Amino acid sequence: MKFTVLIPARLASTRLPDKPLADIAGRPMVVRVAERAAASGAAAVVVAADDARIERAYREHGVRCVLTRADHASGSDRLAEACEHLGLHGDDIVVNVQGDEPLIDPALVRETALLVNARHDCVMSTAAHAIDNAEELRNPNVVKVVLDRAGLALYFSRAPIPWWRDGNAGGAALPPPALQPLRHIGIYGYRAGFLRGFPQLEAAPIEQVEALEQLRVLWHGHRIAVHVADVAPGPGVDTPADLARVRALFAAPAG
Repeated sequence: MKFTVLIPARLASTRLPDKPLADIAGRPMVVRVAERAAASGAAAVVVAADDARIERAYREHGVRCVLTRADHASGSDRLAEACEHLGLHGDDIVVNVQGDEPLIDPALVRETALLVNARHDCVMSTAAHAIDNAEELRNPNVVKVVLDRAGLALYFSRAPIPWWRDGNAGGAALPPPALQPLRHIGIYGYRAGFLRGFPQLEAAPIEQVEALEQLRVLWHGHRIAVHVADVAPGPGVDTPADLARVRALFAAPAG
């Protein structure tokens, strides 16, 4: 199965200016992301950038890049434009890997692509892993997802879901194993035809309240398949402290 990895890269960042160009062991961060994505077996890995400085940096490192408009409201809108530049359409499989995930597992990228390719009843795929501590469950910056019996997303939320009514009333920290909460991992597989049409879908009230773009898909009646990974992904980079942590991991001796 052939698939293309698209990596949105936006230069502006409130918490970490020029984040895509941040150096990690001698290479810009999104080049590190592209290297990990390429190890998934993708037919192509392309950065969708909003600034010519990003485009130049990636060209210098041999990473394919397309320059998109700077005024896109979301990463999905940016990738929809990239699909047009690349001539992707119909059933072509695309995986959206975030540009601030330099430790993304290549196997997770491939599993996300395989899942959306296999599930013809779904327009998208994504991933999750089990939450094993109450602090993470309560953290609104940790997005949670609840699945149905077929492994499809019922809902995404920043709230602690599922909410174990009786257990929480009795002081329990986490639901029982049968209802173990899942942390959503921000990786997405699409068919390119759906991705190109996504910006035309009306924004959903639940999407705006939760500030979670994937809820637009569910609100319009589409389905999202979810791969449950055995382990949590490596840390992403949102802040200077995150960047320092990831730099230390790259500098650590192998093994």
